[in-house]
Amino acid sequence: MIYEYRVYEAAPGKLPALHARFRDHTLGIFERHGIKNIGYWTNDAGDYSDRLIYIVAFEDGGHRERAWEAFRTDPEWQRVRAESEVDGPLTARVFNTLLSPTDYSPLQ
Repeated sequence: MIYEYRVYEAAPGKLPALHARFRDHTLGIFERHGIKNIGYWTNDAGDYSDRLIYIVAFEDGGHRERAWEAFRTDPEWQRVRAESEVDGPLTARVFNTLLSPTDYSPLQ
């Protein structure tokens, strides 16, 4: 199993719209394409309170590549993204890290 840790730094004033897009659309589209939703978080204090942090999971590297490609080309996602970004992008920066569990990790 591969876990992908992603951090979305929201564009100024856009964090509520980013949350709405994930809540109302993105999670379901992820699931449809085999992207397993593990969890979603915010940083409630400090300098990074404008960020959405989440972890998704894939069976292996090939599964990850196929799933992201299917997501990126999904007509519903393309429509939702265009509609939600009519006044500009919702994210200023995106960071991601691929995580592989250790042999002693409860999450495998």
